Amino acid sequence: MRILIVEDEPKTGKYLQKGLSEAGYVVDWVEDGVSGLHQASTEDYDLIVLDVMLPGRDGWSVIEALRRERTTPVLFLTARDDVGDRVKGLELGADDYMAKPFDFVELLARVRSILRRGQPREATTLSVADLHLDLTRRKATRQGKTILLTSKEFSLLWLLMRRVGEILPRATIASQVWDMNFSSDTNVVDAAIRRLRLKIDDPYELKLIHTVRGMGYVLERRDAGAS
Repeated sequence: MRILIVEDEPKTGKYLQKGLSEAGYVVDWVEDGVSGLHQASTEDYDLIVLDVMLPGRDGWSVIEALRRERTTPVLFLTARDDVGDRVKGLELGADDYMAKPFDFVELLARVRSILRRGQPREATTLSVADLHLDLTRRKATRQGKTILLTSKEFSLLWLLMRRVGEILPRATIASQVWDMNFSSDTNVVDAAIRRLRLKIDDPYELKLIHTVRGMGYVLERRDAGAS
């Protein structure tokens, strides 16, 4: 899942980006309201963490403009802690409002809560053949056996499974999992797929992750003998 942080204080922005990335999210960070609105309006995000006091344009005007065209969830994270500010933020369409200074554990819990609201209950688990992914517990199993995954491996498998049967170019995978532009000079995607196959496919007869030459990768169940 992708999160946009709009925060002008570098220390806070770096802290949020690092913490949310380590929690398994793809995170973009911009430092002013104009850039924040542009990113939020032109890219697809699952959540926006938005400050109020921003250069360029403040958070109030950002969410007002955003709500004219998008329903992306917004969590206000700001030093403005008056009741009136909280009410204004919620009335403008924010999904939650959190004051600074903040505890990251609480922030992460609120982020997960907001993201769950937008997910249908049945989407908390994904299954392809005998491979199962529990999004709530962040746990993968195959034939009932738990598969230990790193944070990035979990994000990669989540992407492949939620877009099952769809050929994903390396550029798409790099953008969604690592938040980076794909370069033919790097093998980060191929190396990650190899590591994931070692855990997901190699111990089992039925292979689920397939290479489509010249195009990318796809996760799907194929009958025996299929290319």
